[in-house]
Amino acid sequence: MSEFLEKVKEAKEKAKPRKFKQSWDFSINLRGIDLKKPENRINSEISLPEGRGKDLKVAIIADSLAADARKAADLVITKEQIDELAKNKKRLKKIANEYDRFLGEASLMPLIGKQFGMILGQRGKMAKPIPPKAKIEPFIEAARRTAKISLKESPVIHVSVGTESMEEEKVAANMEAVFNFLKERLPKGKNNIKSAYIKLSMGPAVKIRID
Repeated sequence: MSEFLEKVKEAKEKAKPRKFKQSWDFSINLRGIDLKKPENRINSEISLPEGRGKDLKVAIIADSLAADARKAADLVITKEQIDELAKNKKRLKKIANEYDRFLGEASLMPLIGKQFGMILGQRGKMAKPIPPKAKIEPFIEAARRTAKISLKESPVIHVSVGTESMEEEKVAANMEAVFNFLKERLPKGKNNIKSAYIKLSMGPAVKIRID
């Protein structure tokens, strides 16, 4: 049994039952890293191999791909609707809050940046481009699996790696993917990782042995 799987099982045993579906929170504390240097900061996304354990809502801003997008996305904003929506800030903010991920047809990205950039950017939800003539389904599937990894001012990273309804092995696999991603991105790799913990939303944290 892997260290990650062992600690997921332990954390689940220690957590009290709740009336809602809790999330798995993976926390990594770092050391020996100067966050005043921009090159040491991280603002990335990782595609979790076993998914998020819940359906993220994906919106697509499209022109020629709009018809295909309607078959798979939760919301489609057409090229004709961009200017109209940009004028209705209240409606745009509601959409930005309601949907988890935004994708945009590559040809529209300059317009999307101009009209939606401020509102989507503030929420860390700026649209990711879809190449011309691409199949949309893989991009939507990838967007629904992504988790954000952010390292800015504090040397701590928090990542949601699933929900308690997921099999423990799948949660452990997601944790391992995040851990390996960080080892590759950090200046000194594993040596920059001080400690790591896993917990359910309302449960106690369980420390993971990382050496």
